[in-house]
Amino acid sequence: MVSILLKHGTVITMNERREIIKDGAVAIDGNRIVAVGKTSDIVKEYPRADREYNCTHRLILPGFVDCHVHLAQALLRGCADDLSLVDWLTKRVHPLQGSYTPREGELSAKLCCIEMIKSGTTCFVESSLHWKYGLDEVPRAVEEVGMRGAISKKLMNLPGYADFPEAIHPDMREDGETAMRQCIQMIKRWHGKANNRIHIWFGPRTPGGATVEYYREIGENARKYQTGITLHLAEVQDDIRYMRNEFGMTPMQFMKHCNLVGPDVKVIYVHCVWMPPEDFPILRETGGTVCHCPASNLKLASGFAPIPEMLDAGVNVALGCDGGPSNDCYDMIREMKLAAIIHKARLLNPIVMPAERVLEMATVNGAKATLWGDELGSIEPGKLADVIVVNMRKSHLVPVRNPVSTLVYAANGSDVETVIIDGRVVMEKRKILTIDEEKVIEEASRVGPEVDARRGLRIGPNWPVIE
Repeated sequence: MVSILLKHGTVITMNERREIIKDGAVAIDGNRIVAVGKTSDIVKEYPRADREYNCTHRLILPGFVDCHVHLAQALLRGCADDLSLVDWLTKRVHPLQGSYTPREGELSAKLCCIEMIKSGTTCFVESSLHWKYGLDEVPRAVEEVGMRGAISKKLMNLPGYADFPEAIHPDMREDGETAMRQCIQMIKRWHGKANNRIHIWFGPRTPGGATVEYYREIGENARKYQTGITLHLAEVQDDIRYMRNEFGMTPMQFMKHCNLVGPDVKVIYVHCVWMPPEDFPILRETGGTVCHCPASNLKLASGFAPIPEMLDAGVNVALGCDGGPSNDCYDMIREMKLAAIIHKARLLNPIVMPAERVLEMATVNGAKATLWGDELGSIEPGKLADVIVVNMRKSHLVPVRNPVSTLVYAANGSDVETVIIDGRVVMEKRKILTIDEEKVIEEASRVGPEVDARRGLRIGPNWPVIE
């Protein structure tokens, strides 16, 4: 007898052979997958289960791994539309985030986690947790909702961003020594908690926000505590100019100079829109992961990251949705479609980013970027039971000729029906089972405008509104 049996579905295993099993089944016991195969074979081996799901006309696949998330920004959705990056950051996002209370940080984290679960994301990497969002409140929210996530504490000892030495809003600035102490305290309190669903990482600011010595200290501590590092890198041309003018180096040369490279530590470099080709071998050799965030890069007009070129060079590339103000949603299926189509147009090559390659970025590549590594990203016996079920019996999805391409090009997050994380059903028939979703939505709807008003901002339509 097993705890969960998913049967009669199309299983996209993402195993080494990338097998797709028609009329397949997945057996889960505890928090592990124990069997995968044809339904007829699996039900013979496991005739009974505590919970059984008939997955006819449905896909069964590993949950998505979102490698770049801002939990605090779900509450800021739509706060900074159609602005340049510097104005976006300095006039809207940082002032609003800098006014947060821990209760608001916790609320935003819950809202974000609910949205991720409802669109099939089971694991994430949060890039920059500020102490104002709640150093205990945010991990507690992740624990309560039932997600798996790496939460990176924001670290800085300079108030700048690239060539803008005072770019960071005063309410978002942190003392380097205090921030480092807080991160280490978080590691001791939370790393490995919730049955190892919560990890704590180091989240240094973009170059311009930290000294070389501080970056090196971060690298030393990440190795000491055997955890990961993630930072925004080469997102805009200002970043490249800053590293070249200040240090005479490319981004990855600078990362090596600061000892923020592997392979003895997991490092995720986010965006890498302007990463030069000479850095690709360094990325490959040091085992670093590039997190591609196409929606954010498009909305903020940052540019087009050379993702197909990086993949061809052997770099591990994952996907990320970024945050509420730069993407407006945390839907990895939408993100997959963008990642697949924008590079076709950029390179005038319709075969450059096939759906299969993009699904790998959202699953196995994302898993590889985390400390969970080989335990996630595919449906195989022994793997952690982070599994989703997608309903394909819908007018916008049939007929399903190739389930992978239909998922990437035609589906959206609302097609995800059931989500299992660590062997626990956290969503069933689109209903979140771990938390009161409506209560979170109601509170977020009320608190969002209150945060705006606190900063004297009235954010709304550009067209006249008749009340």
